[in-house]
Amino acid sequence: MALPAELMEKKEEVETEPVVKTKGVPKELIYEMRYGRSIYYRDYDQVLKGEKTCEEVMGSSFLQGVLVGLIYVWLFSKLDKTKFVISTNETGFKFAPRSWRNLDIAIFAREKVKDYKGYNQYIPVAPEVVIEIDTKADLRKYEEPIHYFIEKVQDLLDAGVKRVIWIFTSSRKMWVCEKGKGWILLDWNVEIEVMEGIKLNLEKMAKEYGII
Repeated sequence: MALPAELMEKKEEVETEPVVKTKGVPKELIYEMRYGRSIYYRDYDQVLKGEKTCEEVMGSSFLQGVLVGLIYVWLFSKLDKTKFVISTNETGFKFAPRSWRNLDIAIFAREKVKDYKGYNQYIPVAPEVVIEIDTKADLRKYEEPIHYFIEKVQDLLDAGVKRVIWIFTSSRKMWVCEKGKGWILLDWNVEIEVMEGIKLNLEKMAKEYGII
């Protein structure tokens, strides 16, 4: 099966795109951090030039926002609330020193976070499952766009996340990744297991809600 278009942007476009020097970039434009290396929001350089606002590069598309809401409501109705906690809104996960990733939807074991008091800080506890929808990261510094996605998935799995599900809206594909198992690329209409006994058919959900 071919990779989603989101992972396979034309390399020549990446190479010829002018990149603004990153020295002095405001922290508000840092999307994620990996071992001290900043990953910026897509089009951050247009903010530096005054062509866009911070809000324009940080915001989600309508479809992304709707899908996050739909999946959250669905998970909330399925999961045992005495055992799991769901977070959204790009929760900051601190997976290593000077390193954090933003998570669109994360399912935490309640037992692991019950004593955590840093409510206004990035959480250092690994979720059980992470669901991502597209990305807001600037990918131009990567030799190939797919390297960013592989890197982030591997970071999450290495940190203790059991399953990462990445949803791509343009191509309507899903990437289901588990440590020690093959990373499988599927169409939206394929039913996938989010957690044991909890299965999602994304296309059916979206159609029932009337968004595709």
